[in-house]
Formats: sequence, structure tokens, C-alpha cells
Amino acid sequence: MIRKPKGTNDITPDQMGAWNYIRHTAADIAARFGYGEIITPIFEFTELFARGMGEVTDVVQKEMYTFPDREERSMTLRPEGTAGVVRAAIEGNLLANALPLKLFYIASCFRYERPQAGRSREFYQFGVELFGSESPAADGEVITLVRTLLDELGIGATLHINSIGCPDCRPAYRQRLVEYFTAHIGEMCQLCATRLEKNPLRLLDCKNATCSALGDAAPKSVDYLCQPCEAHQGELEQLLSAVGVEYMVDTRIVRGLDYYTRTVFEFISSDIGAQSTICGGGRMNGLVKQLGGAETPMVGFGVGISRLVLALESAGKTPPTATNCDLYIACMGKEAEVAAFVLIQGLRKAGVACDMDIMGRSVKSAMRHGDKLGAKYTMVLGETELAAGSANLRHMSDGTNTQVTLSVEEIKKCLKMQ
Repeated sequence: MIRKPKGTNDITPDQMGAWNYIRHTAADIAARFGYGEIITPIFEFTELFARGMGEVTDVVQKEMYTFPDREERSMTLRPEGTAGVVRAAIEGNLLANALPLKLFYIASCFRYERPQAGRSREFYQFGVELFGSESPAADGEVITLVRTLLDELGIGATLHINSIGCPDCRPAYRQRLVEYFTAHIGEMCQLCATRLEKNPLRLLDCKNATCSALGDAAPKSVDYLCQPCEAHQGELEQLLSAVGVEYMVDTRIVRGLDYYTRTVFEFISSDIGAQSTICGGGRMNGLVKQLGGAETPMVGFGVGISRLVLALESAGKTPPTATNCDLYIACMGKEAEVAAFVLIQGLRKAGVACDMDIMGRSVKSAMRHGDKLGAKYTMVLGETELAAGSANLRHMSDGTNTQVTLSVEEIKKCLKMQ
């Protein structure tokens, strides 16, 4: 037996209710906020992610699925959605249009890491990117978009925000971090010791107990902000408070890449185990230039769809599932089977979701199967119904029957009226 690769998942029809509910809700909310959908290639030149995610990051060095194509060019399955969207915006000259440019995506991503609840090697991400605005209102918009999504899904999560400053004020903070952690290098885990010079901000999100305690006592980025960054953070907090979005300032929320500026944020749930971060985002003012475009401010986020599914399950939420069967027909005899086959093809062309028994079940068994499919209505066709040219349309929710002629127009009209 050939099994699926470790860290991947089959999403079967009985699970698709939750997945489709989340994806459709996310797309609907993004459209309400004025975002247009974009689809980018599932694989790109490796250089895009190396430049976009940092060549010394764990993702680039250890977790990417990279392979040579037939011309020996290095290709990589996308490990996240942002870099491809930025590349498409630059290459397609989308940033030459009236700004802001507002895009959203729902995409599969791939990372080679240890699978666990809420973390797979193939995973699905919903994200938005807003280009062109320096305003704190842009930060507030993408944050409230996530808050709206979580509220409409019925998922509880706490918003954590921080400011990591800008190229003017962050170097002083970075230097202070290096000085602080250098004094404690003997207490740090080996990974943090290697990060000390190259990426000291990442020391603040280490989960090792000793390193985490050191991080709690480390200097805070908010104490080193320049006046413009401090004003930006203050305006963002004012906007969030004005629309009733609760938040907490969490100085442990950081990003190790230089193109991140000012706002960083996460939505964190206590209901989905170790991988408690549902959403991560922030302002990335240096990314467009780093990937070859003109200097352009941007802010965005990524949400793991599988983590939203876990959060729904943990909260005991049952997503509404739309039935894909308006009418199910059981047949008695070959003549009735032919008539039912012709009838459902006509109904399907007319936009009605319908099905019929093709397993030779008894009428009673076929009715049970129709109910299992979630059919709103059922019909039995036999010699009597064919001779009369009509049959009973049974409403499954209340058991009532309506006599209808065996015509596509009449049945469709009756289904819409019920």
C-alpha cells in the first residue's frame, strides 16, 4: 500500500464543510474590505524566498522543499505566500496603479518541519497584503480584518501587538540586546548562542525555559522607539480602541528580518495546543525594494487555515454545511431508472443539485441513503408514477408531500417555492 507522505493530510468530503466554511468566510470578508484575490505559482525560483525570508533563517536553511528543474535551475515549493504576491505585484506592474493596492490569497504552502497538531509539511494559508500606505490606519485595517474573521467564525483569540521600530531606531535596540544576551551567553541554548550576532531579535521568541526567562528580563523595543515610531504605535492603539478591538502590548512579539518595521502582531489562542499562534503579521516596508521593486510601504498577515479548523473544533463550533443535494430519487425497475436518469440530467442542467440511486438498493434503503446525503427532498419513481406522469416530492425536514408532474420546469419551480 502506498501511503501519503509524512506531514501531509487528506481532506475528505466529510471534513470539507469546515474548510469551505472558513475559506468562503475569509474570501467574503476580504472582499468586503476591498481586497482582490491573487493566485501565484506553487513553485518559484529559490532566490525569491532566500531574499524574501532571509538566507540565514531556519525556513530557508532547513525547511524549504528545493529541487533543480530540467535546466538545473533551483526551484522551491512556496514556504509562505507573501514573497510570491510581492513578486507578482512588481512583475505585473500592479504598484503603478492607484494605491493602495490590496490583495488576498488562499494558498497551499510547504515546509519540511516536525509535524504536530496545527503544523503540517503541506499547509494552507489565508493572507492579505496592503501596499502603498504608511498610515497606522493601514495597520489597523489588516488587524481588524483578522478580528472580523475570527469573530464571524466564533473563534476566541487574543491580539498581541508590538513595535520593533525602524532603520533609524532599531540599531540601538539591537545593540542593547546583543550586550544584554552576551552577558548571559553561558545560560542560553546552543541555537540562541548562534543567533546572538546574526539575529538577536529572534532570541526573544525562543521557547527554551531558560532562554524564555532571559527574554522576559531583556530590554524592550518600545523603550527605544524614535518619535515617529512611537507616534505610529500610539495612533494604531487609538484606532484599535476606537473600534473596540482589544489588544495587549507584548514586547516578545518580534521579527528577525530587517525589512520588518514598526508594527508586528499575532492572534494567539489557548485552545489549540502548542501551536497557539493562529495569525502572524506586521509592517514590511523594506520587502518590495528587497525583491527588486521601488521602495513601497506594505503591511499584511498570514493565517493558517488548519489552525482555524482546530480552533473551531476546540471551541465546539459546528460550521454550517450546505447540502449538495436538493433532490434524491429512488427507482423501482429499469424503466423508472431510465426515466430518473433523464430527469436528473435535465435538473442538473437547470441548476438543481440532485442524485439518484445507482446501486440497486431497495426503496427503503435508498431513502436512508438520500437522508445520509443531506437531500432536502426525495422522490420515488416506479411504474405507477410513470403511468401517472407525476410523483410525490417529499420534504425531508417535515415529512410533507407535494404532488408534482415529472417535468424539469415543474420540479424546479416546486423546489424553489418550498
